[in-house]
Amino acid sequence: MDRAGELVRALCGLVCGAVFAAGASAQSLETAIMPGPVIEGHAKLEAECGNCHVRFKRTAQSGLCLDCHKDVARDVAKRAGYHGRQAKKECRACHTDHKGREARIAAFNHGAFDHAVTDFALRGAHVPARLECAACHVAGKKFRDAPSACYACHAKDDKHKGSLGKACGDCHTEANWKKTRFDHAKTRFPLRNRHVDVACKSCHADPGFKGAPLACAACHAKDDRKKGHQGRFGDKCQSCHTDRGWKSTTFNHQRDTRYALRGQHAQVRCAACHTGMLYRDKLSTTCLACHKKDDAHKGQLGPKCESCHNETRWSTARVDHGLTRFPLLGKHAQVKCKDCHRTPQFKQAPTECYACHRQDDKHKLRLGTRCADCHQPRSWKQWEFDHQRRTSFPLTGKHRGLDCHACHRNPVHGRASLPVACVACHEDRDVHNGGFGRACERCHVTSSFSSIKSTASGRLFQ
Repeated sequence: MDRAGELVRALCGLVCGAVFAAGASAQSLETAIMPGPVIEGHAKLEAECGNCHVRFKRTAQSGLCLDCHKDVARDVAKRAGYHGRQAKKECRACHTDHKGREARIAAFNHGAFDHAVTDFALRGAHVPARLECAACHVAGKKFRDAPSACYACHAKDDKHKGSLGKACGDCHTEANWKKTRFDHAKTRFPLRNRHVDVACKSCHADPGFKGAPLACAACHAKDDRKKGHQGRFGDKCQSCHTDRGWKSTTFNHQRDTRYALRGQHAQVRCAACHTGMLYRDKLSTTCLACHKKDDAHKGQLGPKCESCHNETRWSTARVDHGLTRFPLLGKHAQVKCKDCHRTPQFKQAPTECYACHRQDDKHKLRLGTRCADCHQPRSWKQWEFDHQRRTSFPLTGKHRGLDCHACHRNPVHGRASLPVACVACHEDRDVHNGGFGRACERCHVTSSFSSIKSTASGRLFQ
């Protein structure tokens, strides 16, 4: 055996003997053969190798690292952060210790570091060429402690003063702070058609976007004045207008109300009828509510103008005269309304024949004014009167062929009536000069004035 081998064996023997002689443990041996001091952060663990090493099992070392570095352990478990995204390997592959108290075992090349393997990929204005690492990573703090929320770095840029919360990424992008990608469709006011191209500040005058009004009139008051509504139709502009264009309207009076617009009403401007506040002042649907000034009848015929008139033309009437006290029969159906109704107060039109036919009275009032007792509406020349049935003076004898005017000699109003006593007509032919009284029929007969009843003498001288 050579001298060097003997020296080694002797040295080992001395070491082992010293250890065993002192009653030291195997750990003391490991400490004795430690390759060098650990970093400052691990110095308190240095005295006990078992804090970081498992005897005869190098693969168990990473587990002990993670027991202490719990934040890294969480990332690895969730496969998040820089360590969680790395391919599985031992911690010592990147972080070797026992290099002295001042050693940096977590150092890396900042310029070559790929930020995409972290939870915060650098895009847009965040790329290293435009932004220094120190802008987010504060000296003295771990890189992982750099905030990832926009507001942590951009609070000073928040024009909304916190009124919209801190989720800046919901609207803004990394490319440019002034460019937004806000989805207005998720709000209570989706932007459609003409609203899409409107600048935000046109509606959101205040940075506190949540305070923007929803009512159309809040932004379109000036348009309301131009349309002539002057606020009278309320702020529910969408009831008539659409966002495709202010001039486009969808309101259907036939469908959306209980008052369909027909005839001339379809051409009338809204303001002609809606003179008050649309949603406050209930509009009456009676004709007179709008047409009182047109009522030539002065209210005499009531408010139901539609009973006679229609929407086509005010002057056109469709009154059913058969429902009145004077149905139009015969030639009356051909007569113009104004021939009988001389004034707009239609109810004042007389129903007596004589009121209209005075000039047609050939009798000069001798048969009274009740023309309908003889005449009928088919023709003025056609007449019929049954003296036997309709009067208390049947025409017999010589009376039967007489002209009406022979007895009816004097003008009368109303019904043509005469006294039935003989002397009323024959007093000038009374040869008795009234000596036998006025009951001529007691002796005389109607067939001839000179004929005397055969039984008269017996009774005359009683």
